[in-house]
Amino acid sequence: SLIKFLEGAWVPIALSFIFLVAMYVWHYGTLKKYEFDVQNKVSINWILSLGPNLGIVRVRGIGLIHTELVSGIPAIFSHFVTNLPAFHQVVVFLCIKSVPVPHVRPDERFLVGRVGPKEYRLYRCIARYGYRDIHKDDLEFEKDLVCSIAEFIRSEKPQCSLGIEDVECDGKMTVVGTTSSNLDGIRMCEDDGDFSQMAGTSELKELKNPEKLRKRVRFVVPESPQIDTDTREELQELMDAREAGMAFILGHCYVRAKSGSSLMKRLVINLGYDFLRRNSRGPTYALGIPCASTLEVGMIYLV
Repeated sequence: SLIKFLEGAWVPIALSFIFLVAMYVWHYGTLKKYEFDVQNKVSINWILSLGPNLGIVRVRGIGLIHTELVSGIPAIFSHFVTNLPAFHQVVVFLCIKSVPVPHVRPDERFLVGRVGPKEYRLYRCIARYGYRDIHKDDLEFEKDLVCSIAEFIRSEKPQCSLGIEDVECDGKMTVVGTTSSNLDGIRMCEDDGDFSQMAGTSELKELKNPEKLRKRVRFVVPESPQIDTDTREELQELMDAREAGMAFILGHCYVRAKSGSSLMKRLVINLGYDFLRRNSRGPTYALGIPCASTLEVGMIYLV
């Protein structure tokens, strides 16, 4: 192309340069945004200072917070907590990662861990997908997600569920498969499920409320090993939260250059990256989230 530059080869060179600039601007802005997330993570001590109720009213339901962090608590959570008077009784920090392999085995789909002490009901879940894996619809994914958390609660080691003093278990993850791959684990049935055909299992359910008709959620738990009282109560609370519904909390981050930044950085961040972010498609998992159950929280990142 350089040899035939004046004969028309300048066209592919110009297009390549435009694409190069666009990819560099996107990569630079995304990298700065991720660095801001890492540097402004909420410490576990801040969570502990709020207490089990996080300093606010805990309402029924599951709050699903999407984040790109695989460890730590995102800044969007502290922004949400300090600006709204209530939060859900069960909070799940969900991170969806694309790994550089064609397929991820269903029995290795989820990594589940606990954030903070057991009574806080804060969980972290990392869903891993290969570049050729097909994402399930939102209802099937929600079922697999809740079952993976329930299986983690059932199989959690006792030393990782002590009290406020033990916070070293934050960051330790357990590999949990999908419902279809883990036939010996906890299974969930909604509405009018038939449990008579499931031999060797015991049903964990709550008493019926004759005054209010709502969707029923039941966990089918293996008989062995025996479940202790604390684990049964935590599973019961997770089941109640699933019956109440699930809210998807998405963070919209507006990246801006700090005051005093160079002219080039302001052009790249404030104009180039902002233009690409506004005109690019969101993540594929966000397309299947029901709009009625979505809550968007905005923040400004100064990089």
